[in-house]
Amino acid sequence: MSCDPVFHWMSAAQTDVGRVRSRNEDACLAQPQRGLWAVADGMGGHAFGDVASRTVVEALDRLPPPASLARFVDAVRTTLVQVNDALRAEARTRHVPVMGSTVVVLLSCGTDVACVWAGDSRIYLYRQGRLQQLTRDHSQAAALQARGIDAAAAAVGANMITRAVGASDTLEVEVTTLDARDGDIFLLCSDGLSNPVSEQEIRETLADGDCAQAAQTLVGLALANGGRDNVTVVVARAVDMSVDKTLLNPAL
Repeated sequence: MSCDPVFHWMSAAQTDVGRVRSRNEDACLAQPQRGLWAVADGMGGHAFGDVASRTVVEALDRLPPPASLARFVDAVRTTLVQVNDALRAEARTRHVPVMGSTVVVLLSCGTDVACVWAGDSRIYLYRQGRLQQLTRDHSQAAALQARGIDAAAAAVGANMITRAVGASDTLEVEVTTLDARDGDIFLLCSDGLSNPVSEQEIRETLADGDCAQAAQTLVGLALANGGRDNVTVVVARAVDMSVDKTLLNPAL
């Protein structure tokens, strides 16, 4: 399988420190020409979260061009495992318990896309008026809900993530793949967005189809709803040039 471009990808990214935190521990990557997008959220309450998230994103930025989606996914997995080892070693050097970061990565190859993640940062898909969460939170709250514990009780452990880069000696990422369609919009975000902003608000914002405007509006909503955490969003849209070239400009 070749990674020759089928879609024209448009994307935009935006991050903000929020209204409470003094330091932005989020980092992001948006490279539509390579079919590579990522959001990393340094673990709050742990030392050097900003260093951890930046290390994750910089390592992903150095990935070579892929020959297939499977190889792209393997390269991301290998890179994140290497970063995990490096962060564990760096934490020991700095004499801190953990240097860690969540990560979500969106990969595009031909007509296929893959989501790779560890932690509670998310990827959503907006398609034909419907919003779907493609990732599954690696958090204590999600684990409790999967066992049938009601949402209110599970919310007690909502801030406890169960998987992240640098959190333990072994890293296991989760992967899901799907076929992209013309007009699909993908949203990558840290929990600074998904916690204060409802899925209805996200869906209504993405409906316009303008990546830059959506990124700006979503960050604004998170800030308006309290902005208690760093907030980062990456919005990517697939356009099939053979179907309708006017989709390159949502205003047309």
